[in-house]
Amino acid sequence: MKTKNTAIVLGAGRGTRMNSPVAKQYLLINRKPVIYYSLHAFEICPFIDEVILVASNEDLEYCRREIVQKYKFRKVRHIIPGGEERYHSVRNGIAAADACDFLFIHDGARPFLSQEILERVYGDVTRYGACAAGMPVKDTIKKIDADGFCAGTPKRSSLWQIQTPQAFSYPLIRAAYSRLTQELEKGSELEVTDDAMVVETMTDVKVKLTEGSYENLKITTPEDLQIAENLMRD
Repeated sequence: MKTKNTAIVLGAGRGTRMNSPVAKQYLLINRKPVIYYSLHAFEICPFIDEVILVASNEDLEYCRREIVQKYKFRKVRHIIPGGEERYHSVRNGIAAADACDFLFIHDGARPFLSQEILERVYGDVTRYGACAAGMPVKDTIKKIDADGFCAGTPKRSSLWQIQTPQAFSYPLIRAAYSRLTQELEKGSELEVTDDAMVVETMTDVKVKLTEGSYENLKITTPEDLQIAENLMRD
């Protein structure tokens, strides 16, 4: 049975660690904006039906003219404003999704989204209802105490670095974000770092970790941009 699948591409962040007046998702790699590559991956993906692009208020017209229209992204059906925090932007994207079966959520600052990753994520979300791309950590991870001293060493084999896309059944992620909103409105100090955490915290559904790629990096610092440029040349 064919499913309807929607992707939310998040492009509302400012990226203060990039030390650039231009938001990181609009910086150029190989003469195209970083966010172009994420949108292109969903555009050519055969099982993605529509894309919702989330941008800051001041960038909405820029995205429409210089990204969507310029590069002819026909699957981008909505360009909507984001919010103050990431979860606000995701919540706005969920509200704009039109009763799809599965929802893919991806950071616009991750330009190396491959069709292979998308296929693996699609396979897992249709089987488990919730999954997140990621990879096993390569380095030893240390916990620290309040004074900056080592407070423990988690077993490396049990640790993954989490990426996007993260994908969920639409009813599940909509219900999880609805409950999160209610908790925050009641004064909860819950710190939300990704969508998988929202599902883990607000529902009893386990999130499957799906193999991503070590190249599926997020552009956060000038060093990341240089690495990305080198990978594009390769």
